[in-house]
Amino acid sequence: MSKLIKWSADLNTNIHVIDEQHKKIVDYINDIHHVQETHDRNELGEVIAELVDYTISHFAYEEALMEKAGYPFIEPHKKVHQLFVGKVNTYVERFEAGEDVTKELLNMLQKWLINHIKNEDGDYVDLVFAVQDKLHHAAKGGLLTRFMKALF
Repeated sequence: MSKLIKWSADLNTNIHVIDEQHKKIVDYINDIHHVQETHDRNELGEVIAELVDYTISHFAYEEALMEKAGYPFIEPHKKVHQLFVGKVNTYVERFEAGEDVTKELLNMLQKWLINHIKNEDGDYVDLVFAVQDKLHHAAKGGLLTRFMKALF
């Protein structure tokens, strides 16, 4: 199977959970690319639905992480997420109406994801690490540290 997006180190935020979630989204995008080649419309619908569900839960996790870190630009970041979901839902509606939106959707997803990871997500990473370090030093080895490691 050819891949539309290959994960590379420059896409890492170095927040393990976020990077794993981003990799999963890349996998879904590559699955859509593969299904486009097989022309299996039912499978394509399933992959798109899974991508939408997974991305929404990723956004919720990411927003909770930003909130806990006190990220000052959380509201604009949430708005970017909302606009993306709205845009993807427009493609879903067109797909469900019988239109072949695959090529257009893939192009948008690829550009959006890479830009979002490198730009918008990159903006909150340093703050998350700073908060994580502060909490780690304040609660050496305690329950809070274990919680923060699980979260971050």
